[in-house]
Amino acid sequence: MAAASLPTDADARAAEAERSVGVLFGTRLLGMPFTHLAHVAHPAPRFVGGSWNYWWQAHYLDAIVDAGRRLLRTGDRQGAFEHVRLGNRLVATIRVRNVGMFTNRYYDDMAWLALAVDRLRVLTGLAGDHRPPRRLRAADLALTARLRSAITDDLGGGLFWNTTRDFKNVPATGPAALHLARGGDLETARLLVDWVYARLLAPDTGLFLDGIRVTAEGEHVVTDVYTYNQGTMLGALLALGDDTSLKRADRLVNAIATHLTTPNGHRRPLITHGGGDGGLFTGILVRYLALAAGETSLDAESRSTARRLVLDTADCFWVGRDERTLVGGQWASVFAPDPIRAAVEAGPGGQVIELSTQVQAWMTLEAAGTLLA
Repeated sequence: MAAASLPTDADARAAEAERSVGVLFGTRLLGMPFTHLAHVAHPAPRFVGGSWNYWWQAHYLDAIVDAGRRLLRTGDRQGAFEHVRLGNRLVATIRVRNVGMFTNRYYDDMAWLALAVDRLRVLTGLAGDHRPPRRLRAADLALTARLRSAITDDLGGGLFWNTTRDFKNVPATGPAALHLARGGDLETARLLVDWVYARLLAPDTGLFLDGIRVTAEGEHVVTDVYTYNQGTMLGALLALGDDTSLKRADRLVNAIATHLTTPNGHRRPLITHGGGDGGLFTGILVRYLALAAGETSLDAESRSTARRLVLDTADCFWVGRDERTLVGGQWASVFAPDPIRAAVEAGPGGQVIELSTQVQAWMTLEAAGTLLA
């Protein structure tokens, strides 16, 4: 695999992606002061009470934290603190928009928000405020309790996907295991990871299948393979950090490189999954590949492979961007859902731009910046 050639202005590229997402999607909830939320599309839907995609907001929060850490890395502590304030405003607004609660019916949604809230708490301390707002602690307690409630012996272990409790899958189990491992509960996290390996690892590829559904006829394995499931499992393995987990992580990185990439000139970026919810999937994988690239306990070849995957994908997203003038004279960089396609070809001007795909590109560019700092 050829090495990527993303120039050393990777931080500037990430900053541009951040600015563009803000221009396209940043808003207040019903115009209320001291609120912040992201529209799910541009142009924004007319019906403000419609879909707002709780879990997209969680990844939007994660990207805000990425940007804050970038500013800390470059010495801009004040800028980082402003991102802490924005992140806290977003967390507060998520609760307001979610009818006064941090929790909902989907355990995978709650796991994503729990991970993002934890990262915001860490950034808060790094930025110099060692007393994070109580709402972050409240969110963590509420979300963690709900996640733990979905861990049962049904199907041998794992985490339910939602409160209907007829489907256990990697989209819920992976991020929950990562969250619990980061919170210090390595025993429960390891049990969840082991369940995924026992029930949902495809031996021919070394990748994870989606989940197991309970039907009237019995258990039904859903065999879809998605990039984000590999990402959260990789993150959980790195958080566990024991020899077995690190060896598994080495194998997983190489399986991803073998089966989830596509050639594009001298680069080999990761595949993506279109728009909608799938528009976030590969950005999630990139986040954890970047962590793997910096994990000195991994095999050097695996680290190098992870690094190339991140940089190749980021480079392709950037090269394929389209700079568009918006109504009112503002302009924004728009990224394609697929890094091997030009944005102008994938979504010509005048078409709806989705928050998910743009946050995916932003997360990818932020990840690249951490490897070139």
